[in-house]
Amino acid sequence: MGAIERHEDLDKVLISQQEIKEAVVNMGQRITRDYAGRSPVFICILKGAVMFFTDLLRQVALPLMTDFMAISSYGNSTKTSGVVRILKDLDHDVLGKDVLVVEDIVDSGLTLSYIKKVLWERGARSVRLVTLLDKPQRRRVELEVDYVCFQIPNEFVVGYGLDYKEHYRNLPYVGVLHPRFYQEESDVPGL
Repeated sequence: MGAIERHEDLDKVLISQQEIKEAVVNMGQRITRDYAGRSPVFICILKGAVMFFTDLLRQVALPLMTDFMAISSYGNSTKTSGVVRILKDLDHDVLGKDVLVVEDIVDSGLTLSYIKKVLWERGARSVRLVTLLDKPQRRRVELEVDYVCFQIPNEFVVGYGLDYKEHYRNLPYVGVLHPRFYQEESDVPGL
């Protein structure tokens, strides 16, 4: 099977499948070096980060643990409510552990800021943030992201786990969704 061609709902492909693959390999090698001699816990933020999470873990040559959280700050809207809720919590304790939180995209920073605070309160030894995509110009809170594959412009992106109303997650690249799909909504994340 060949790669999926550019989807007709997209304005353009922003990051190709090959670029993603190379960035994930490099990030996995960097994390392996940075955490040498340790056994970190990788926490995947569902649902968007799943593809990135699984590809990244295959590149990390360390003994590690995994866990998952589901968070809501958007609901079915493209506009963040500013209220972060944990829908699915961790299955394991992070007390005394080195934690890496893996997210698909960071824009306002509200969700990861909240999660980082919760993990510190639960006694994690360290908490670092890992993301495929970063939009630092969209920050509403001060937040340092420790590992970033790509900084992207202020556009609405889908693919490689990122969705619009649960569609487009299976695209093997990151593309810019055509505005006609979300024009009626006043505050699209990333615009």
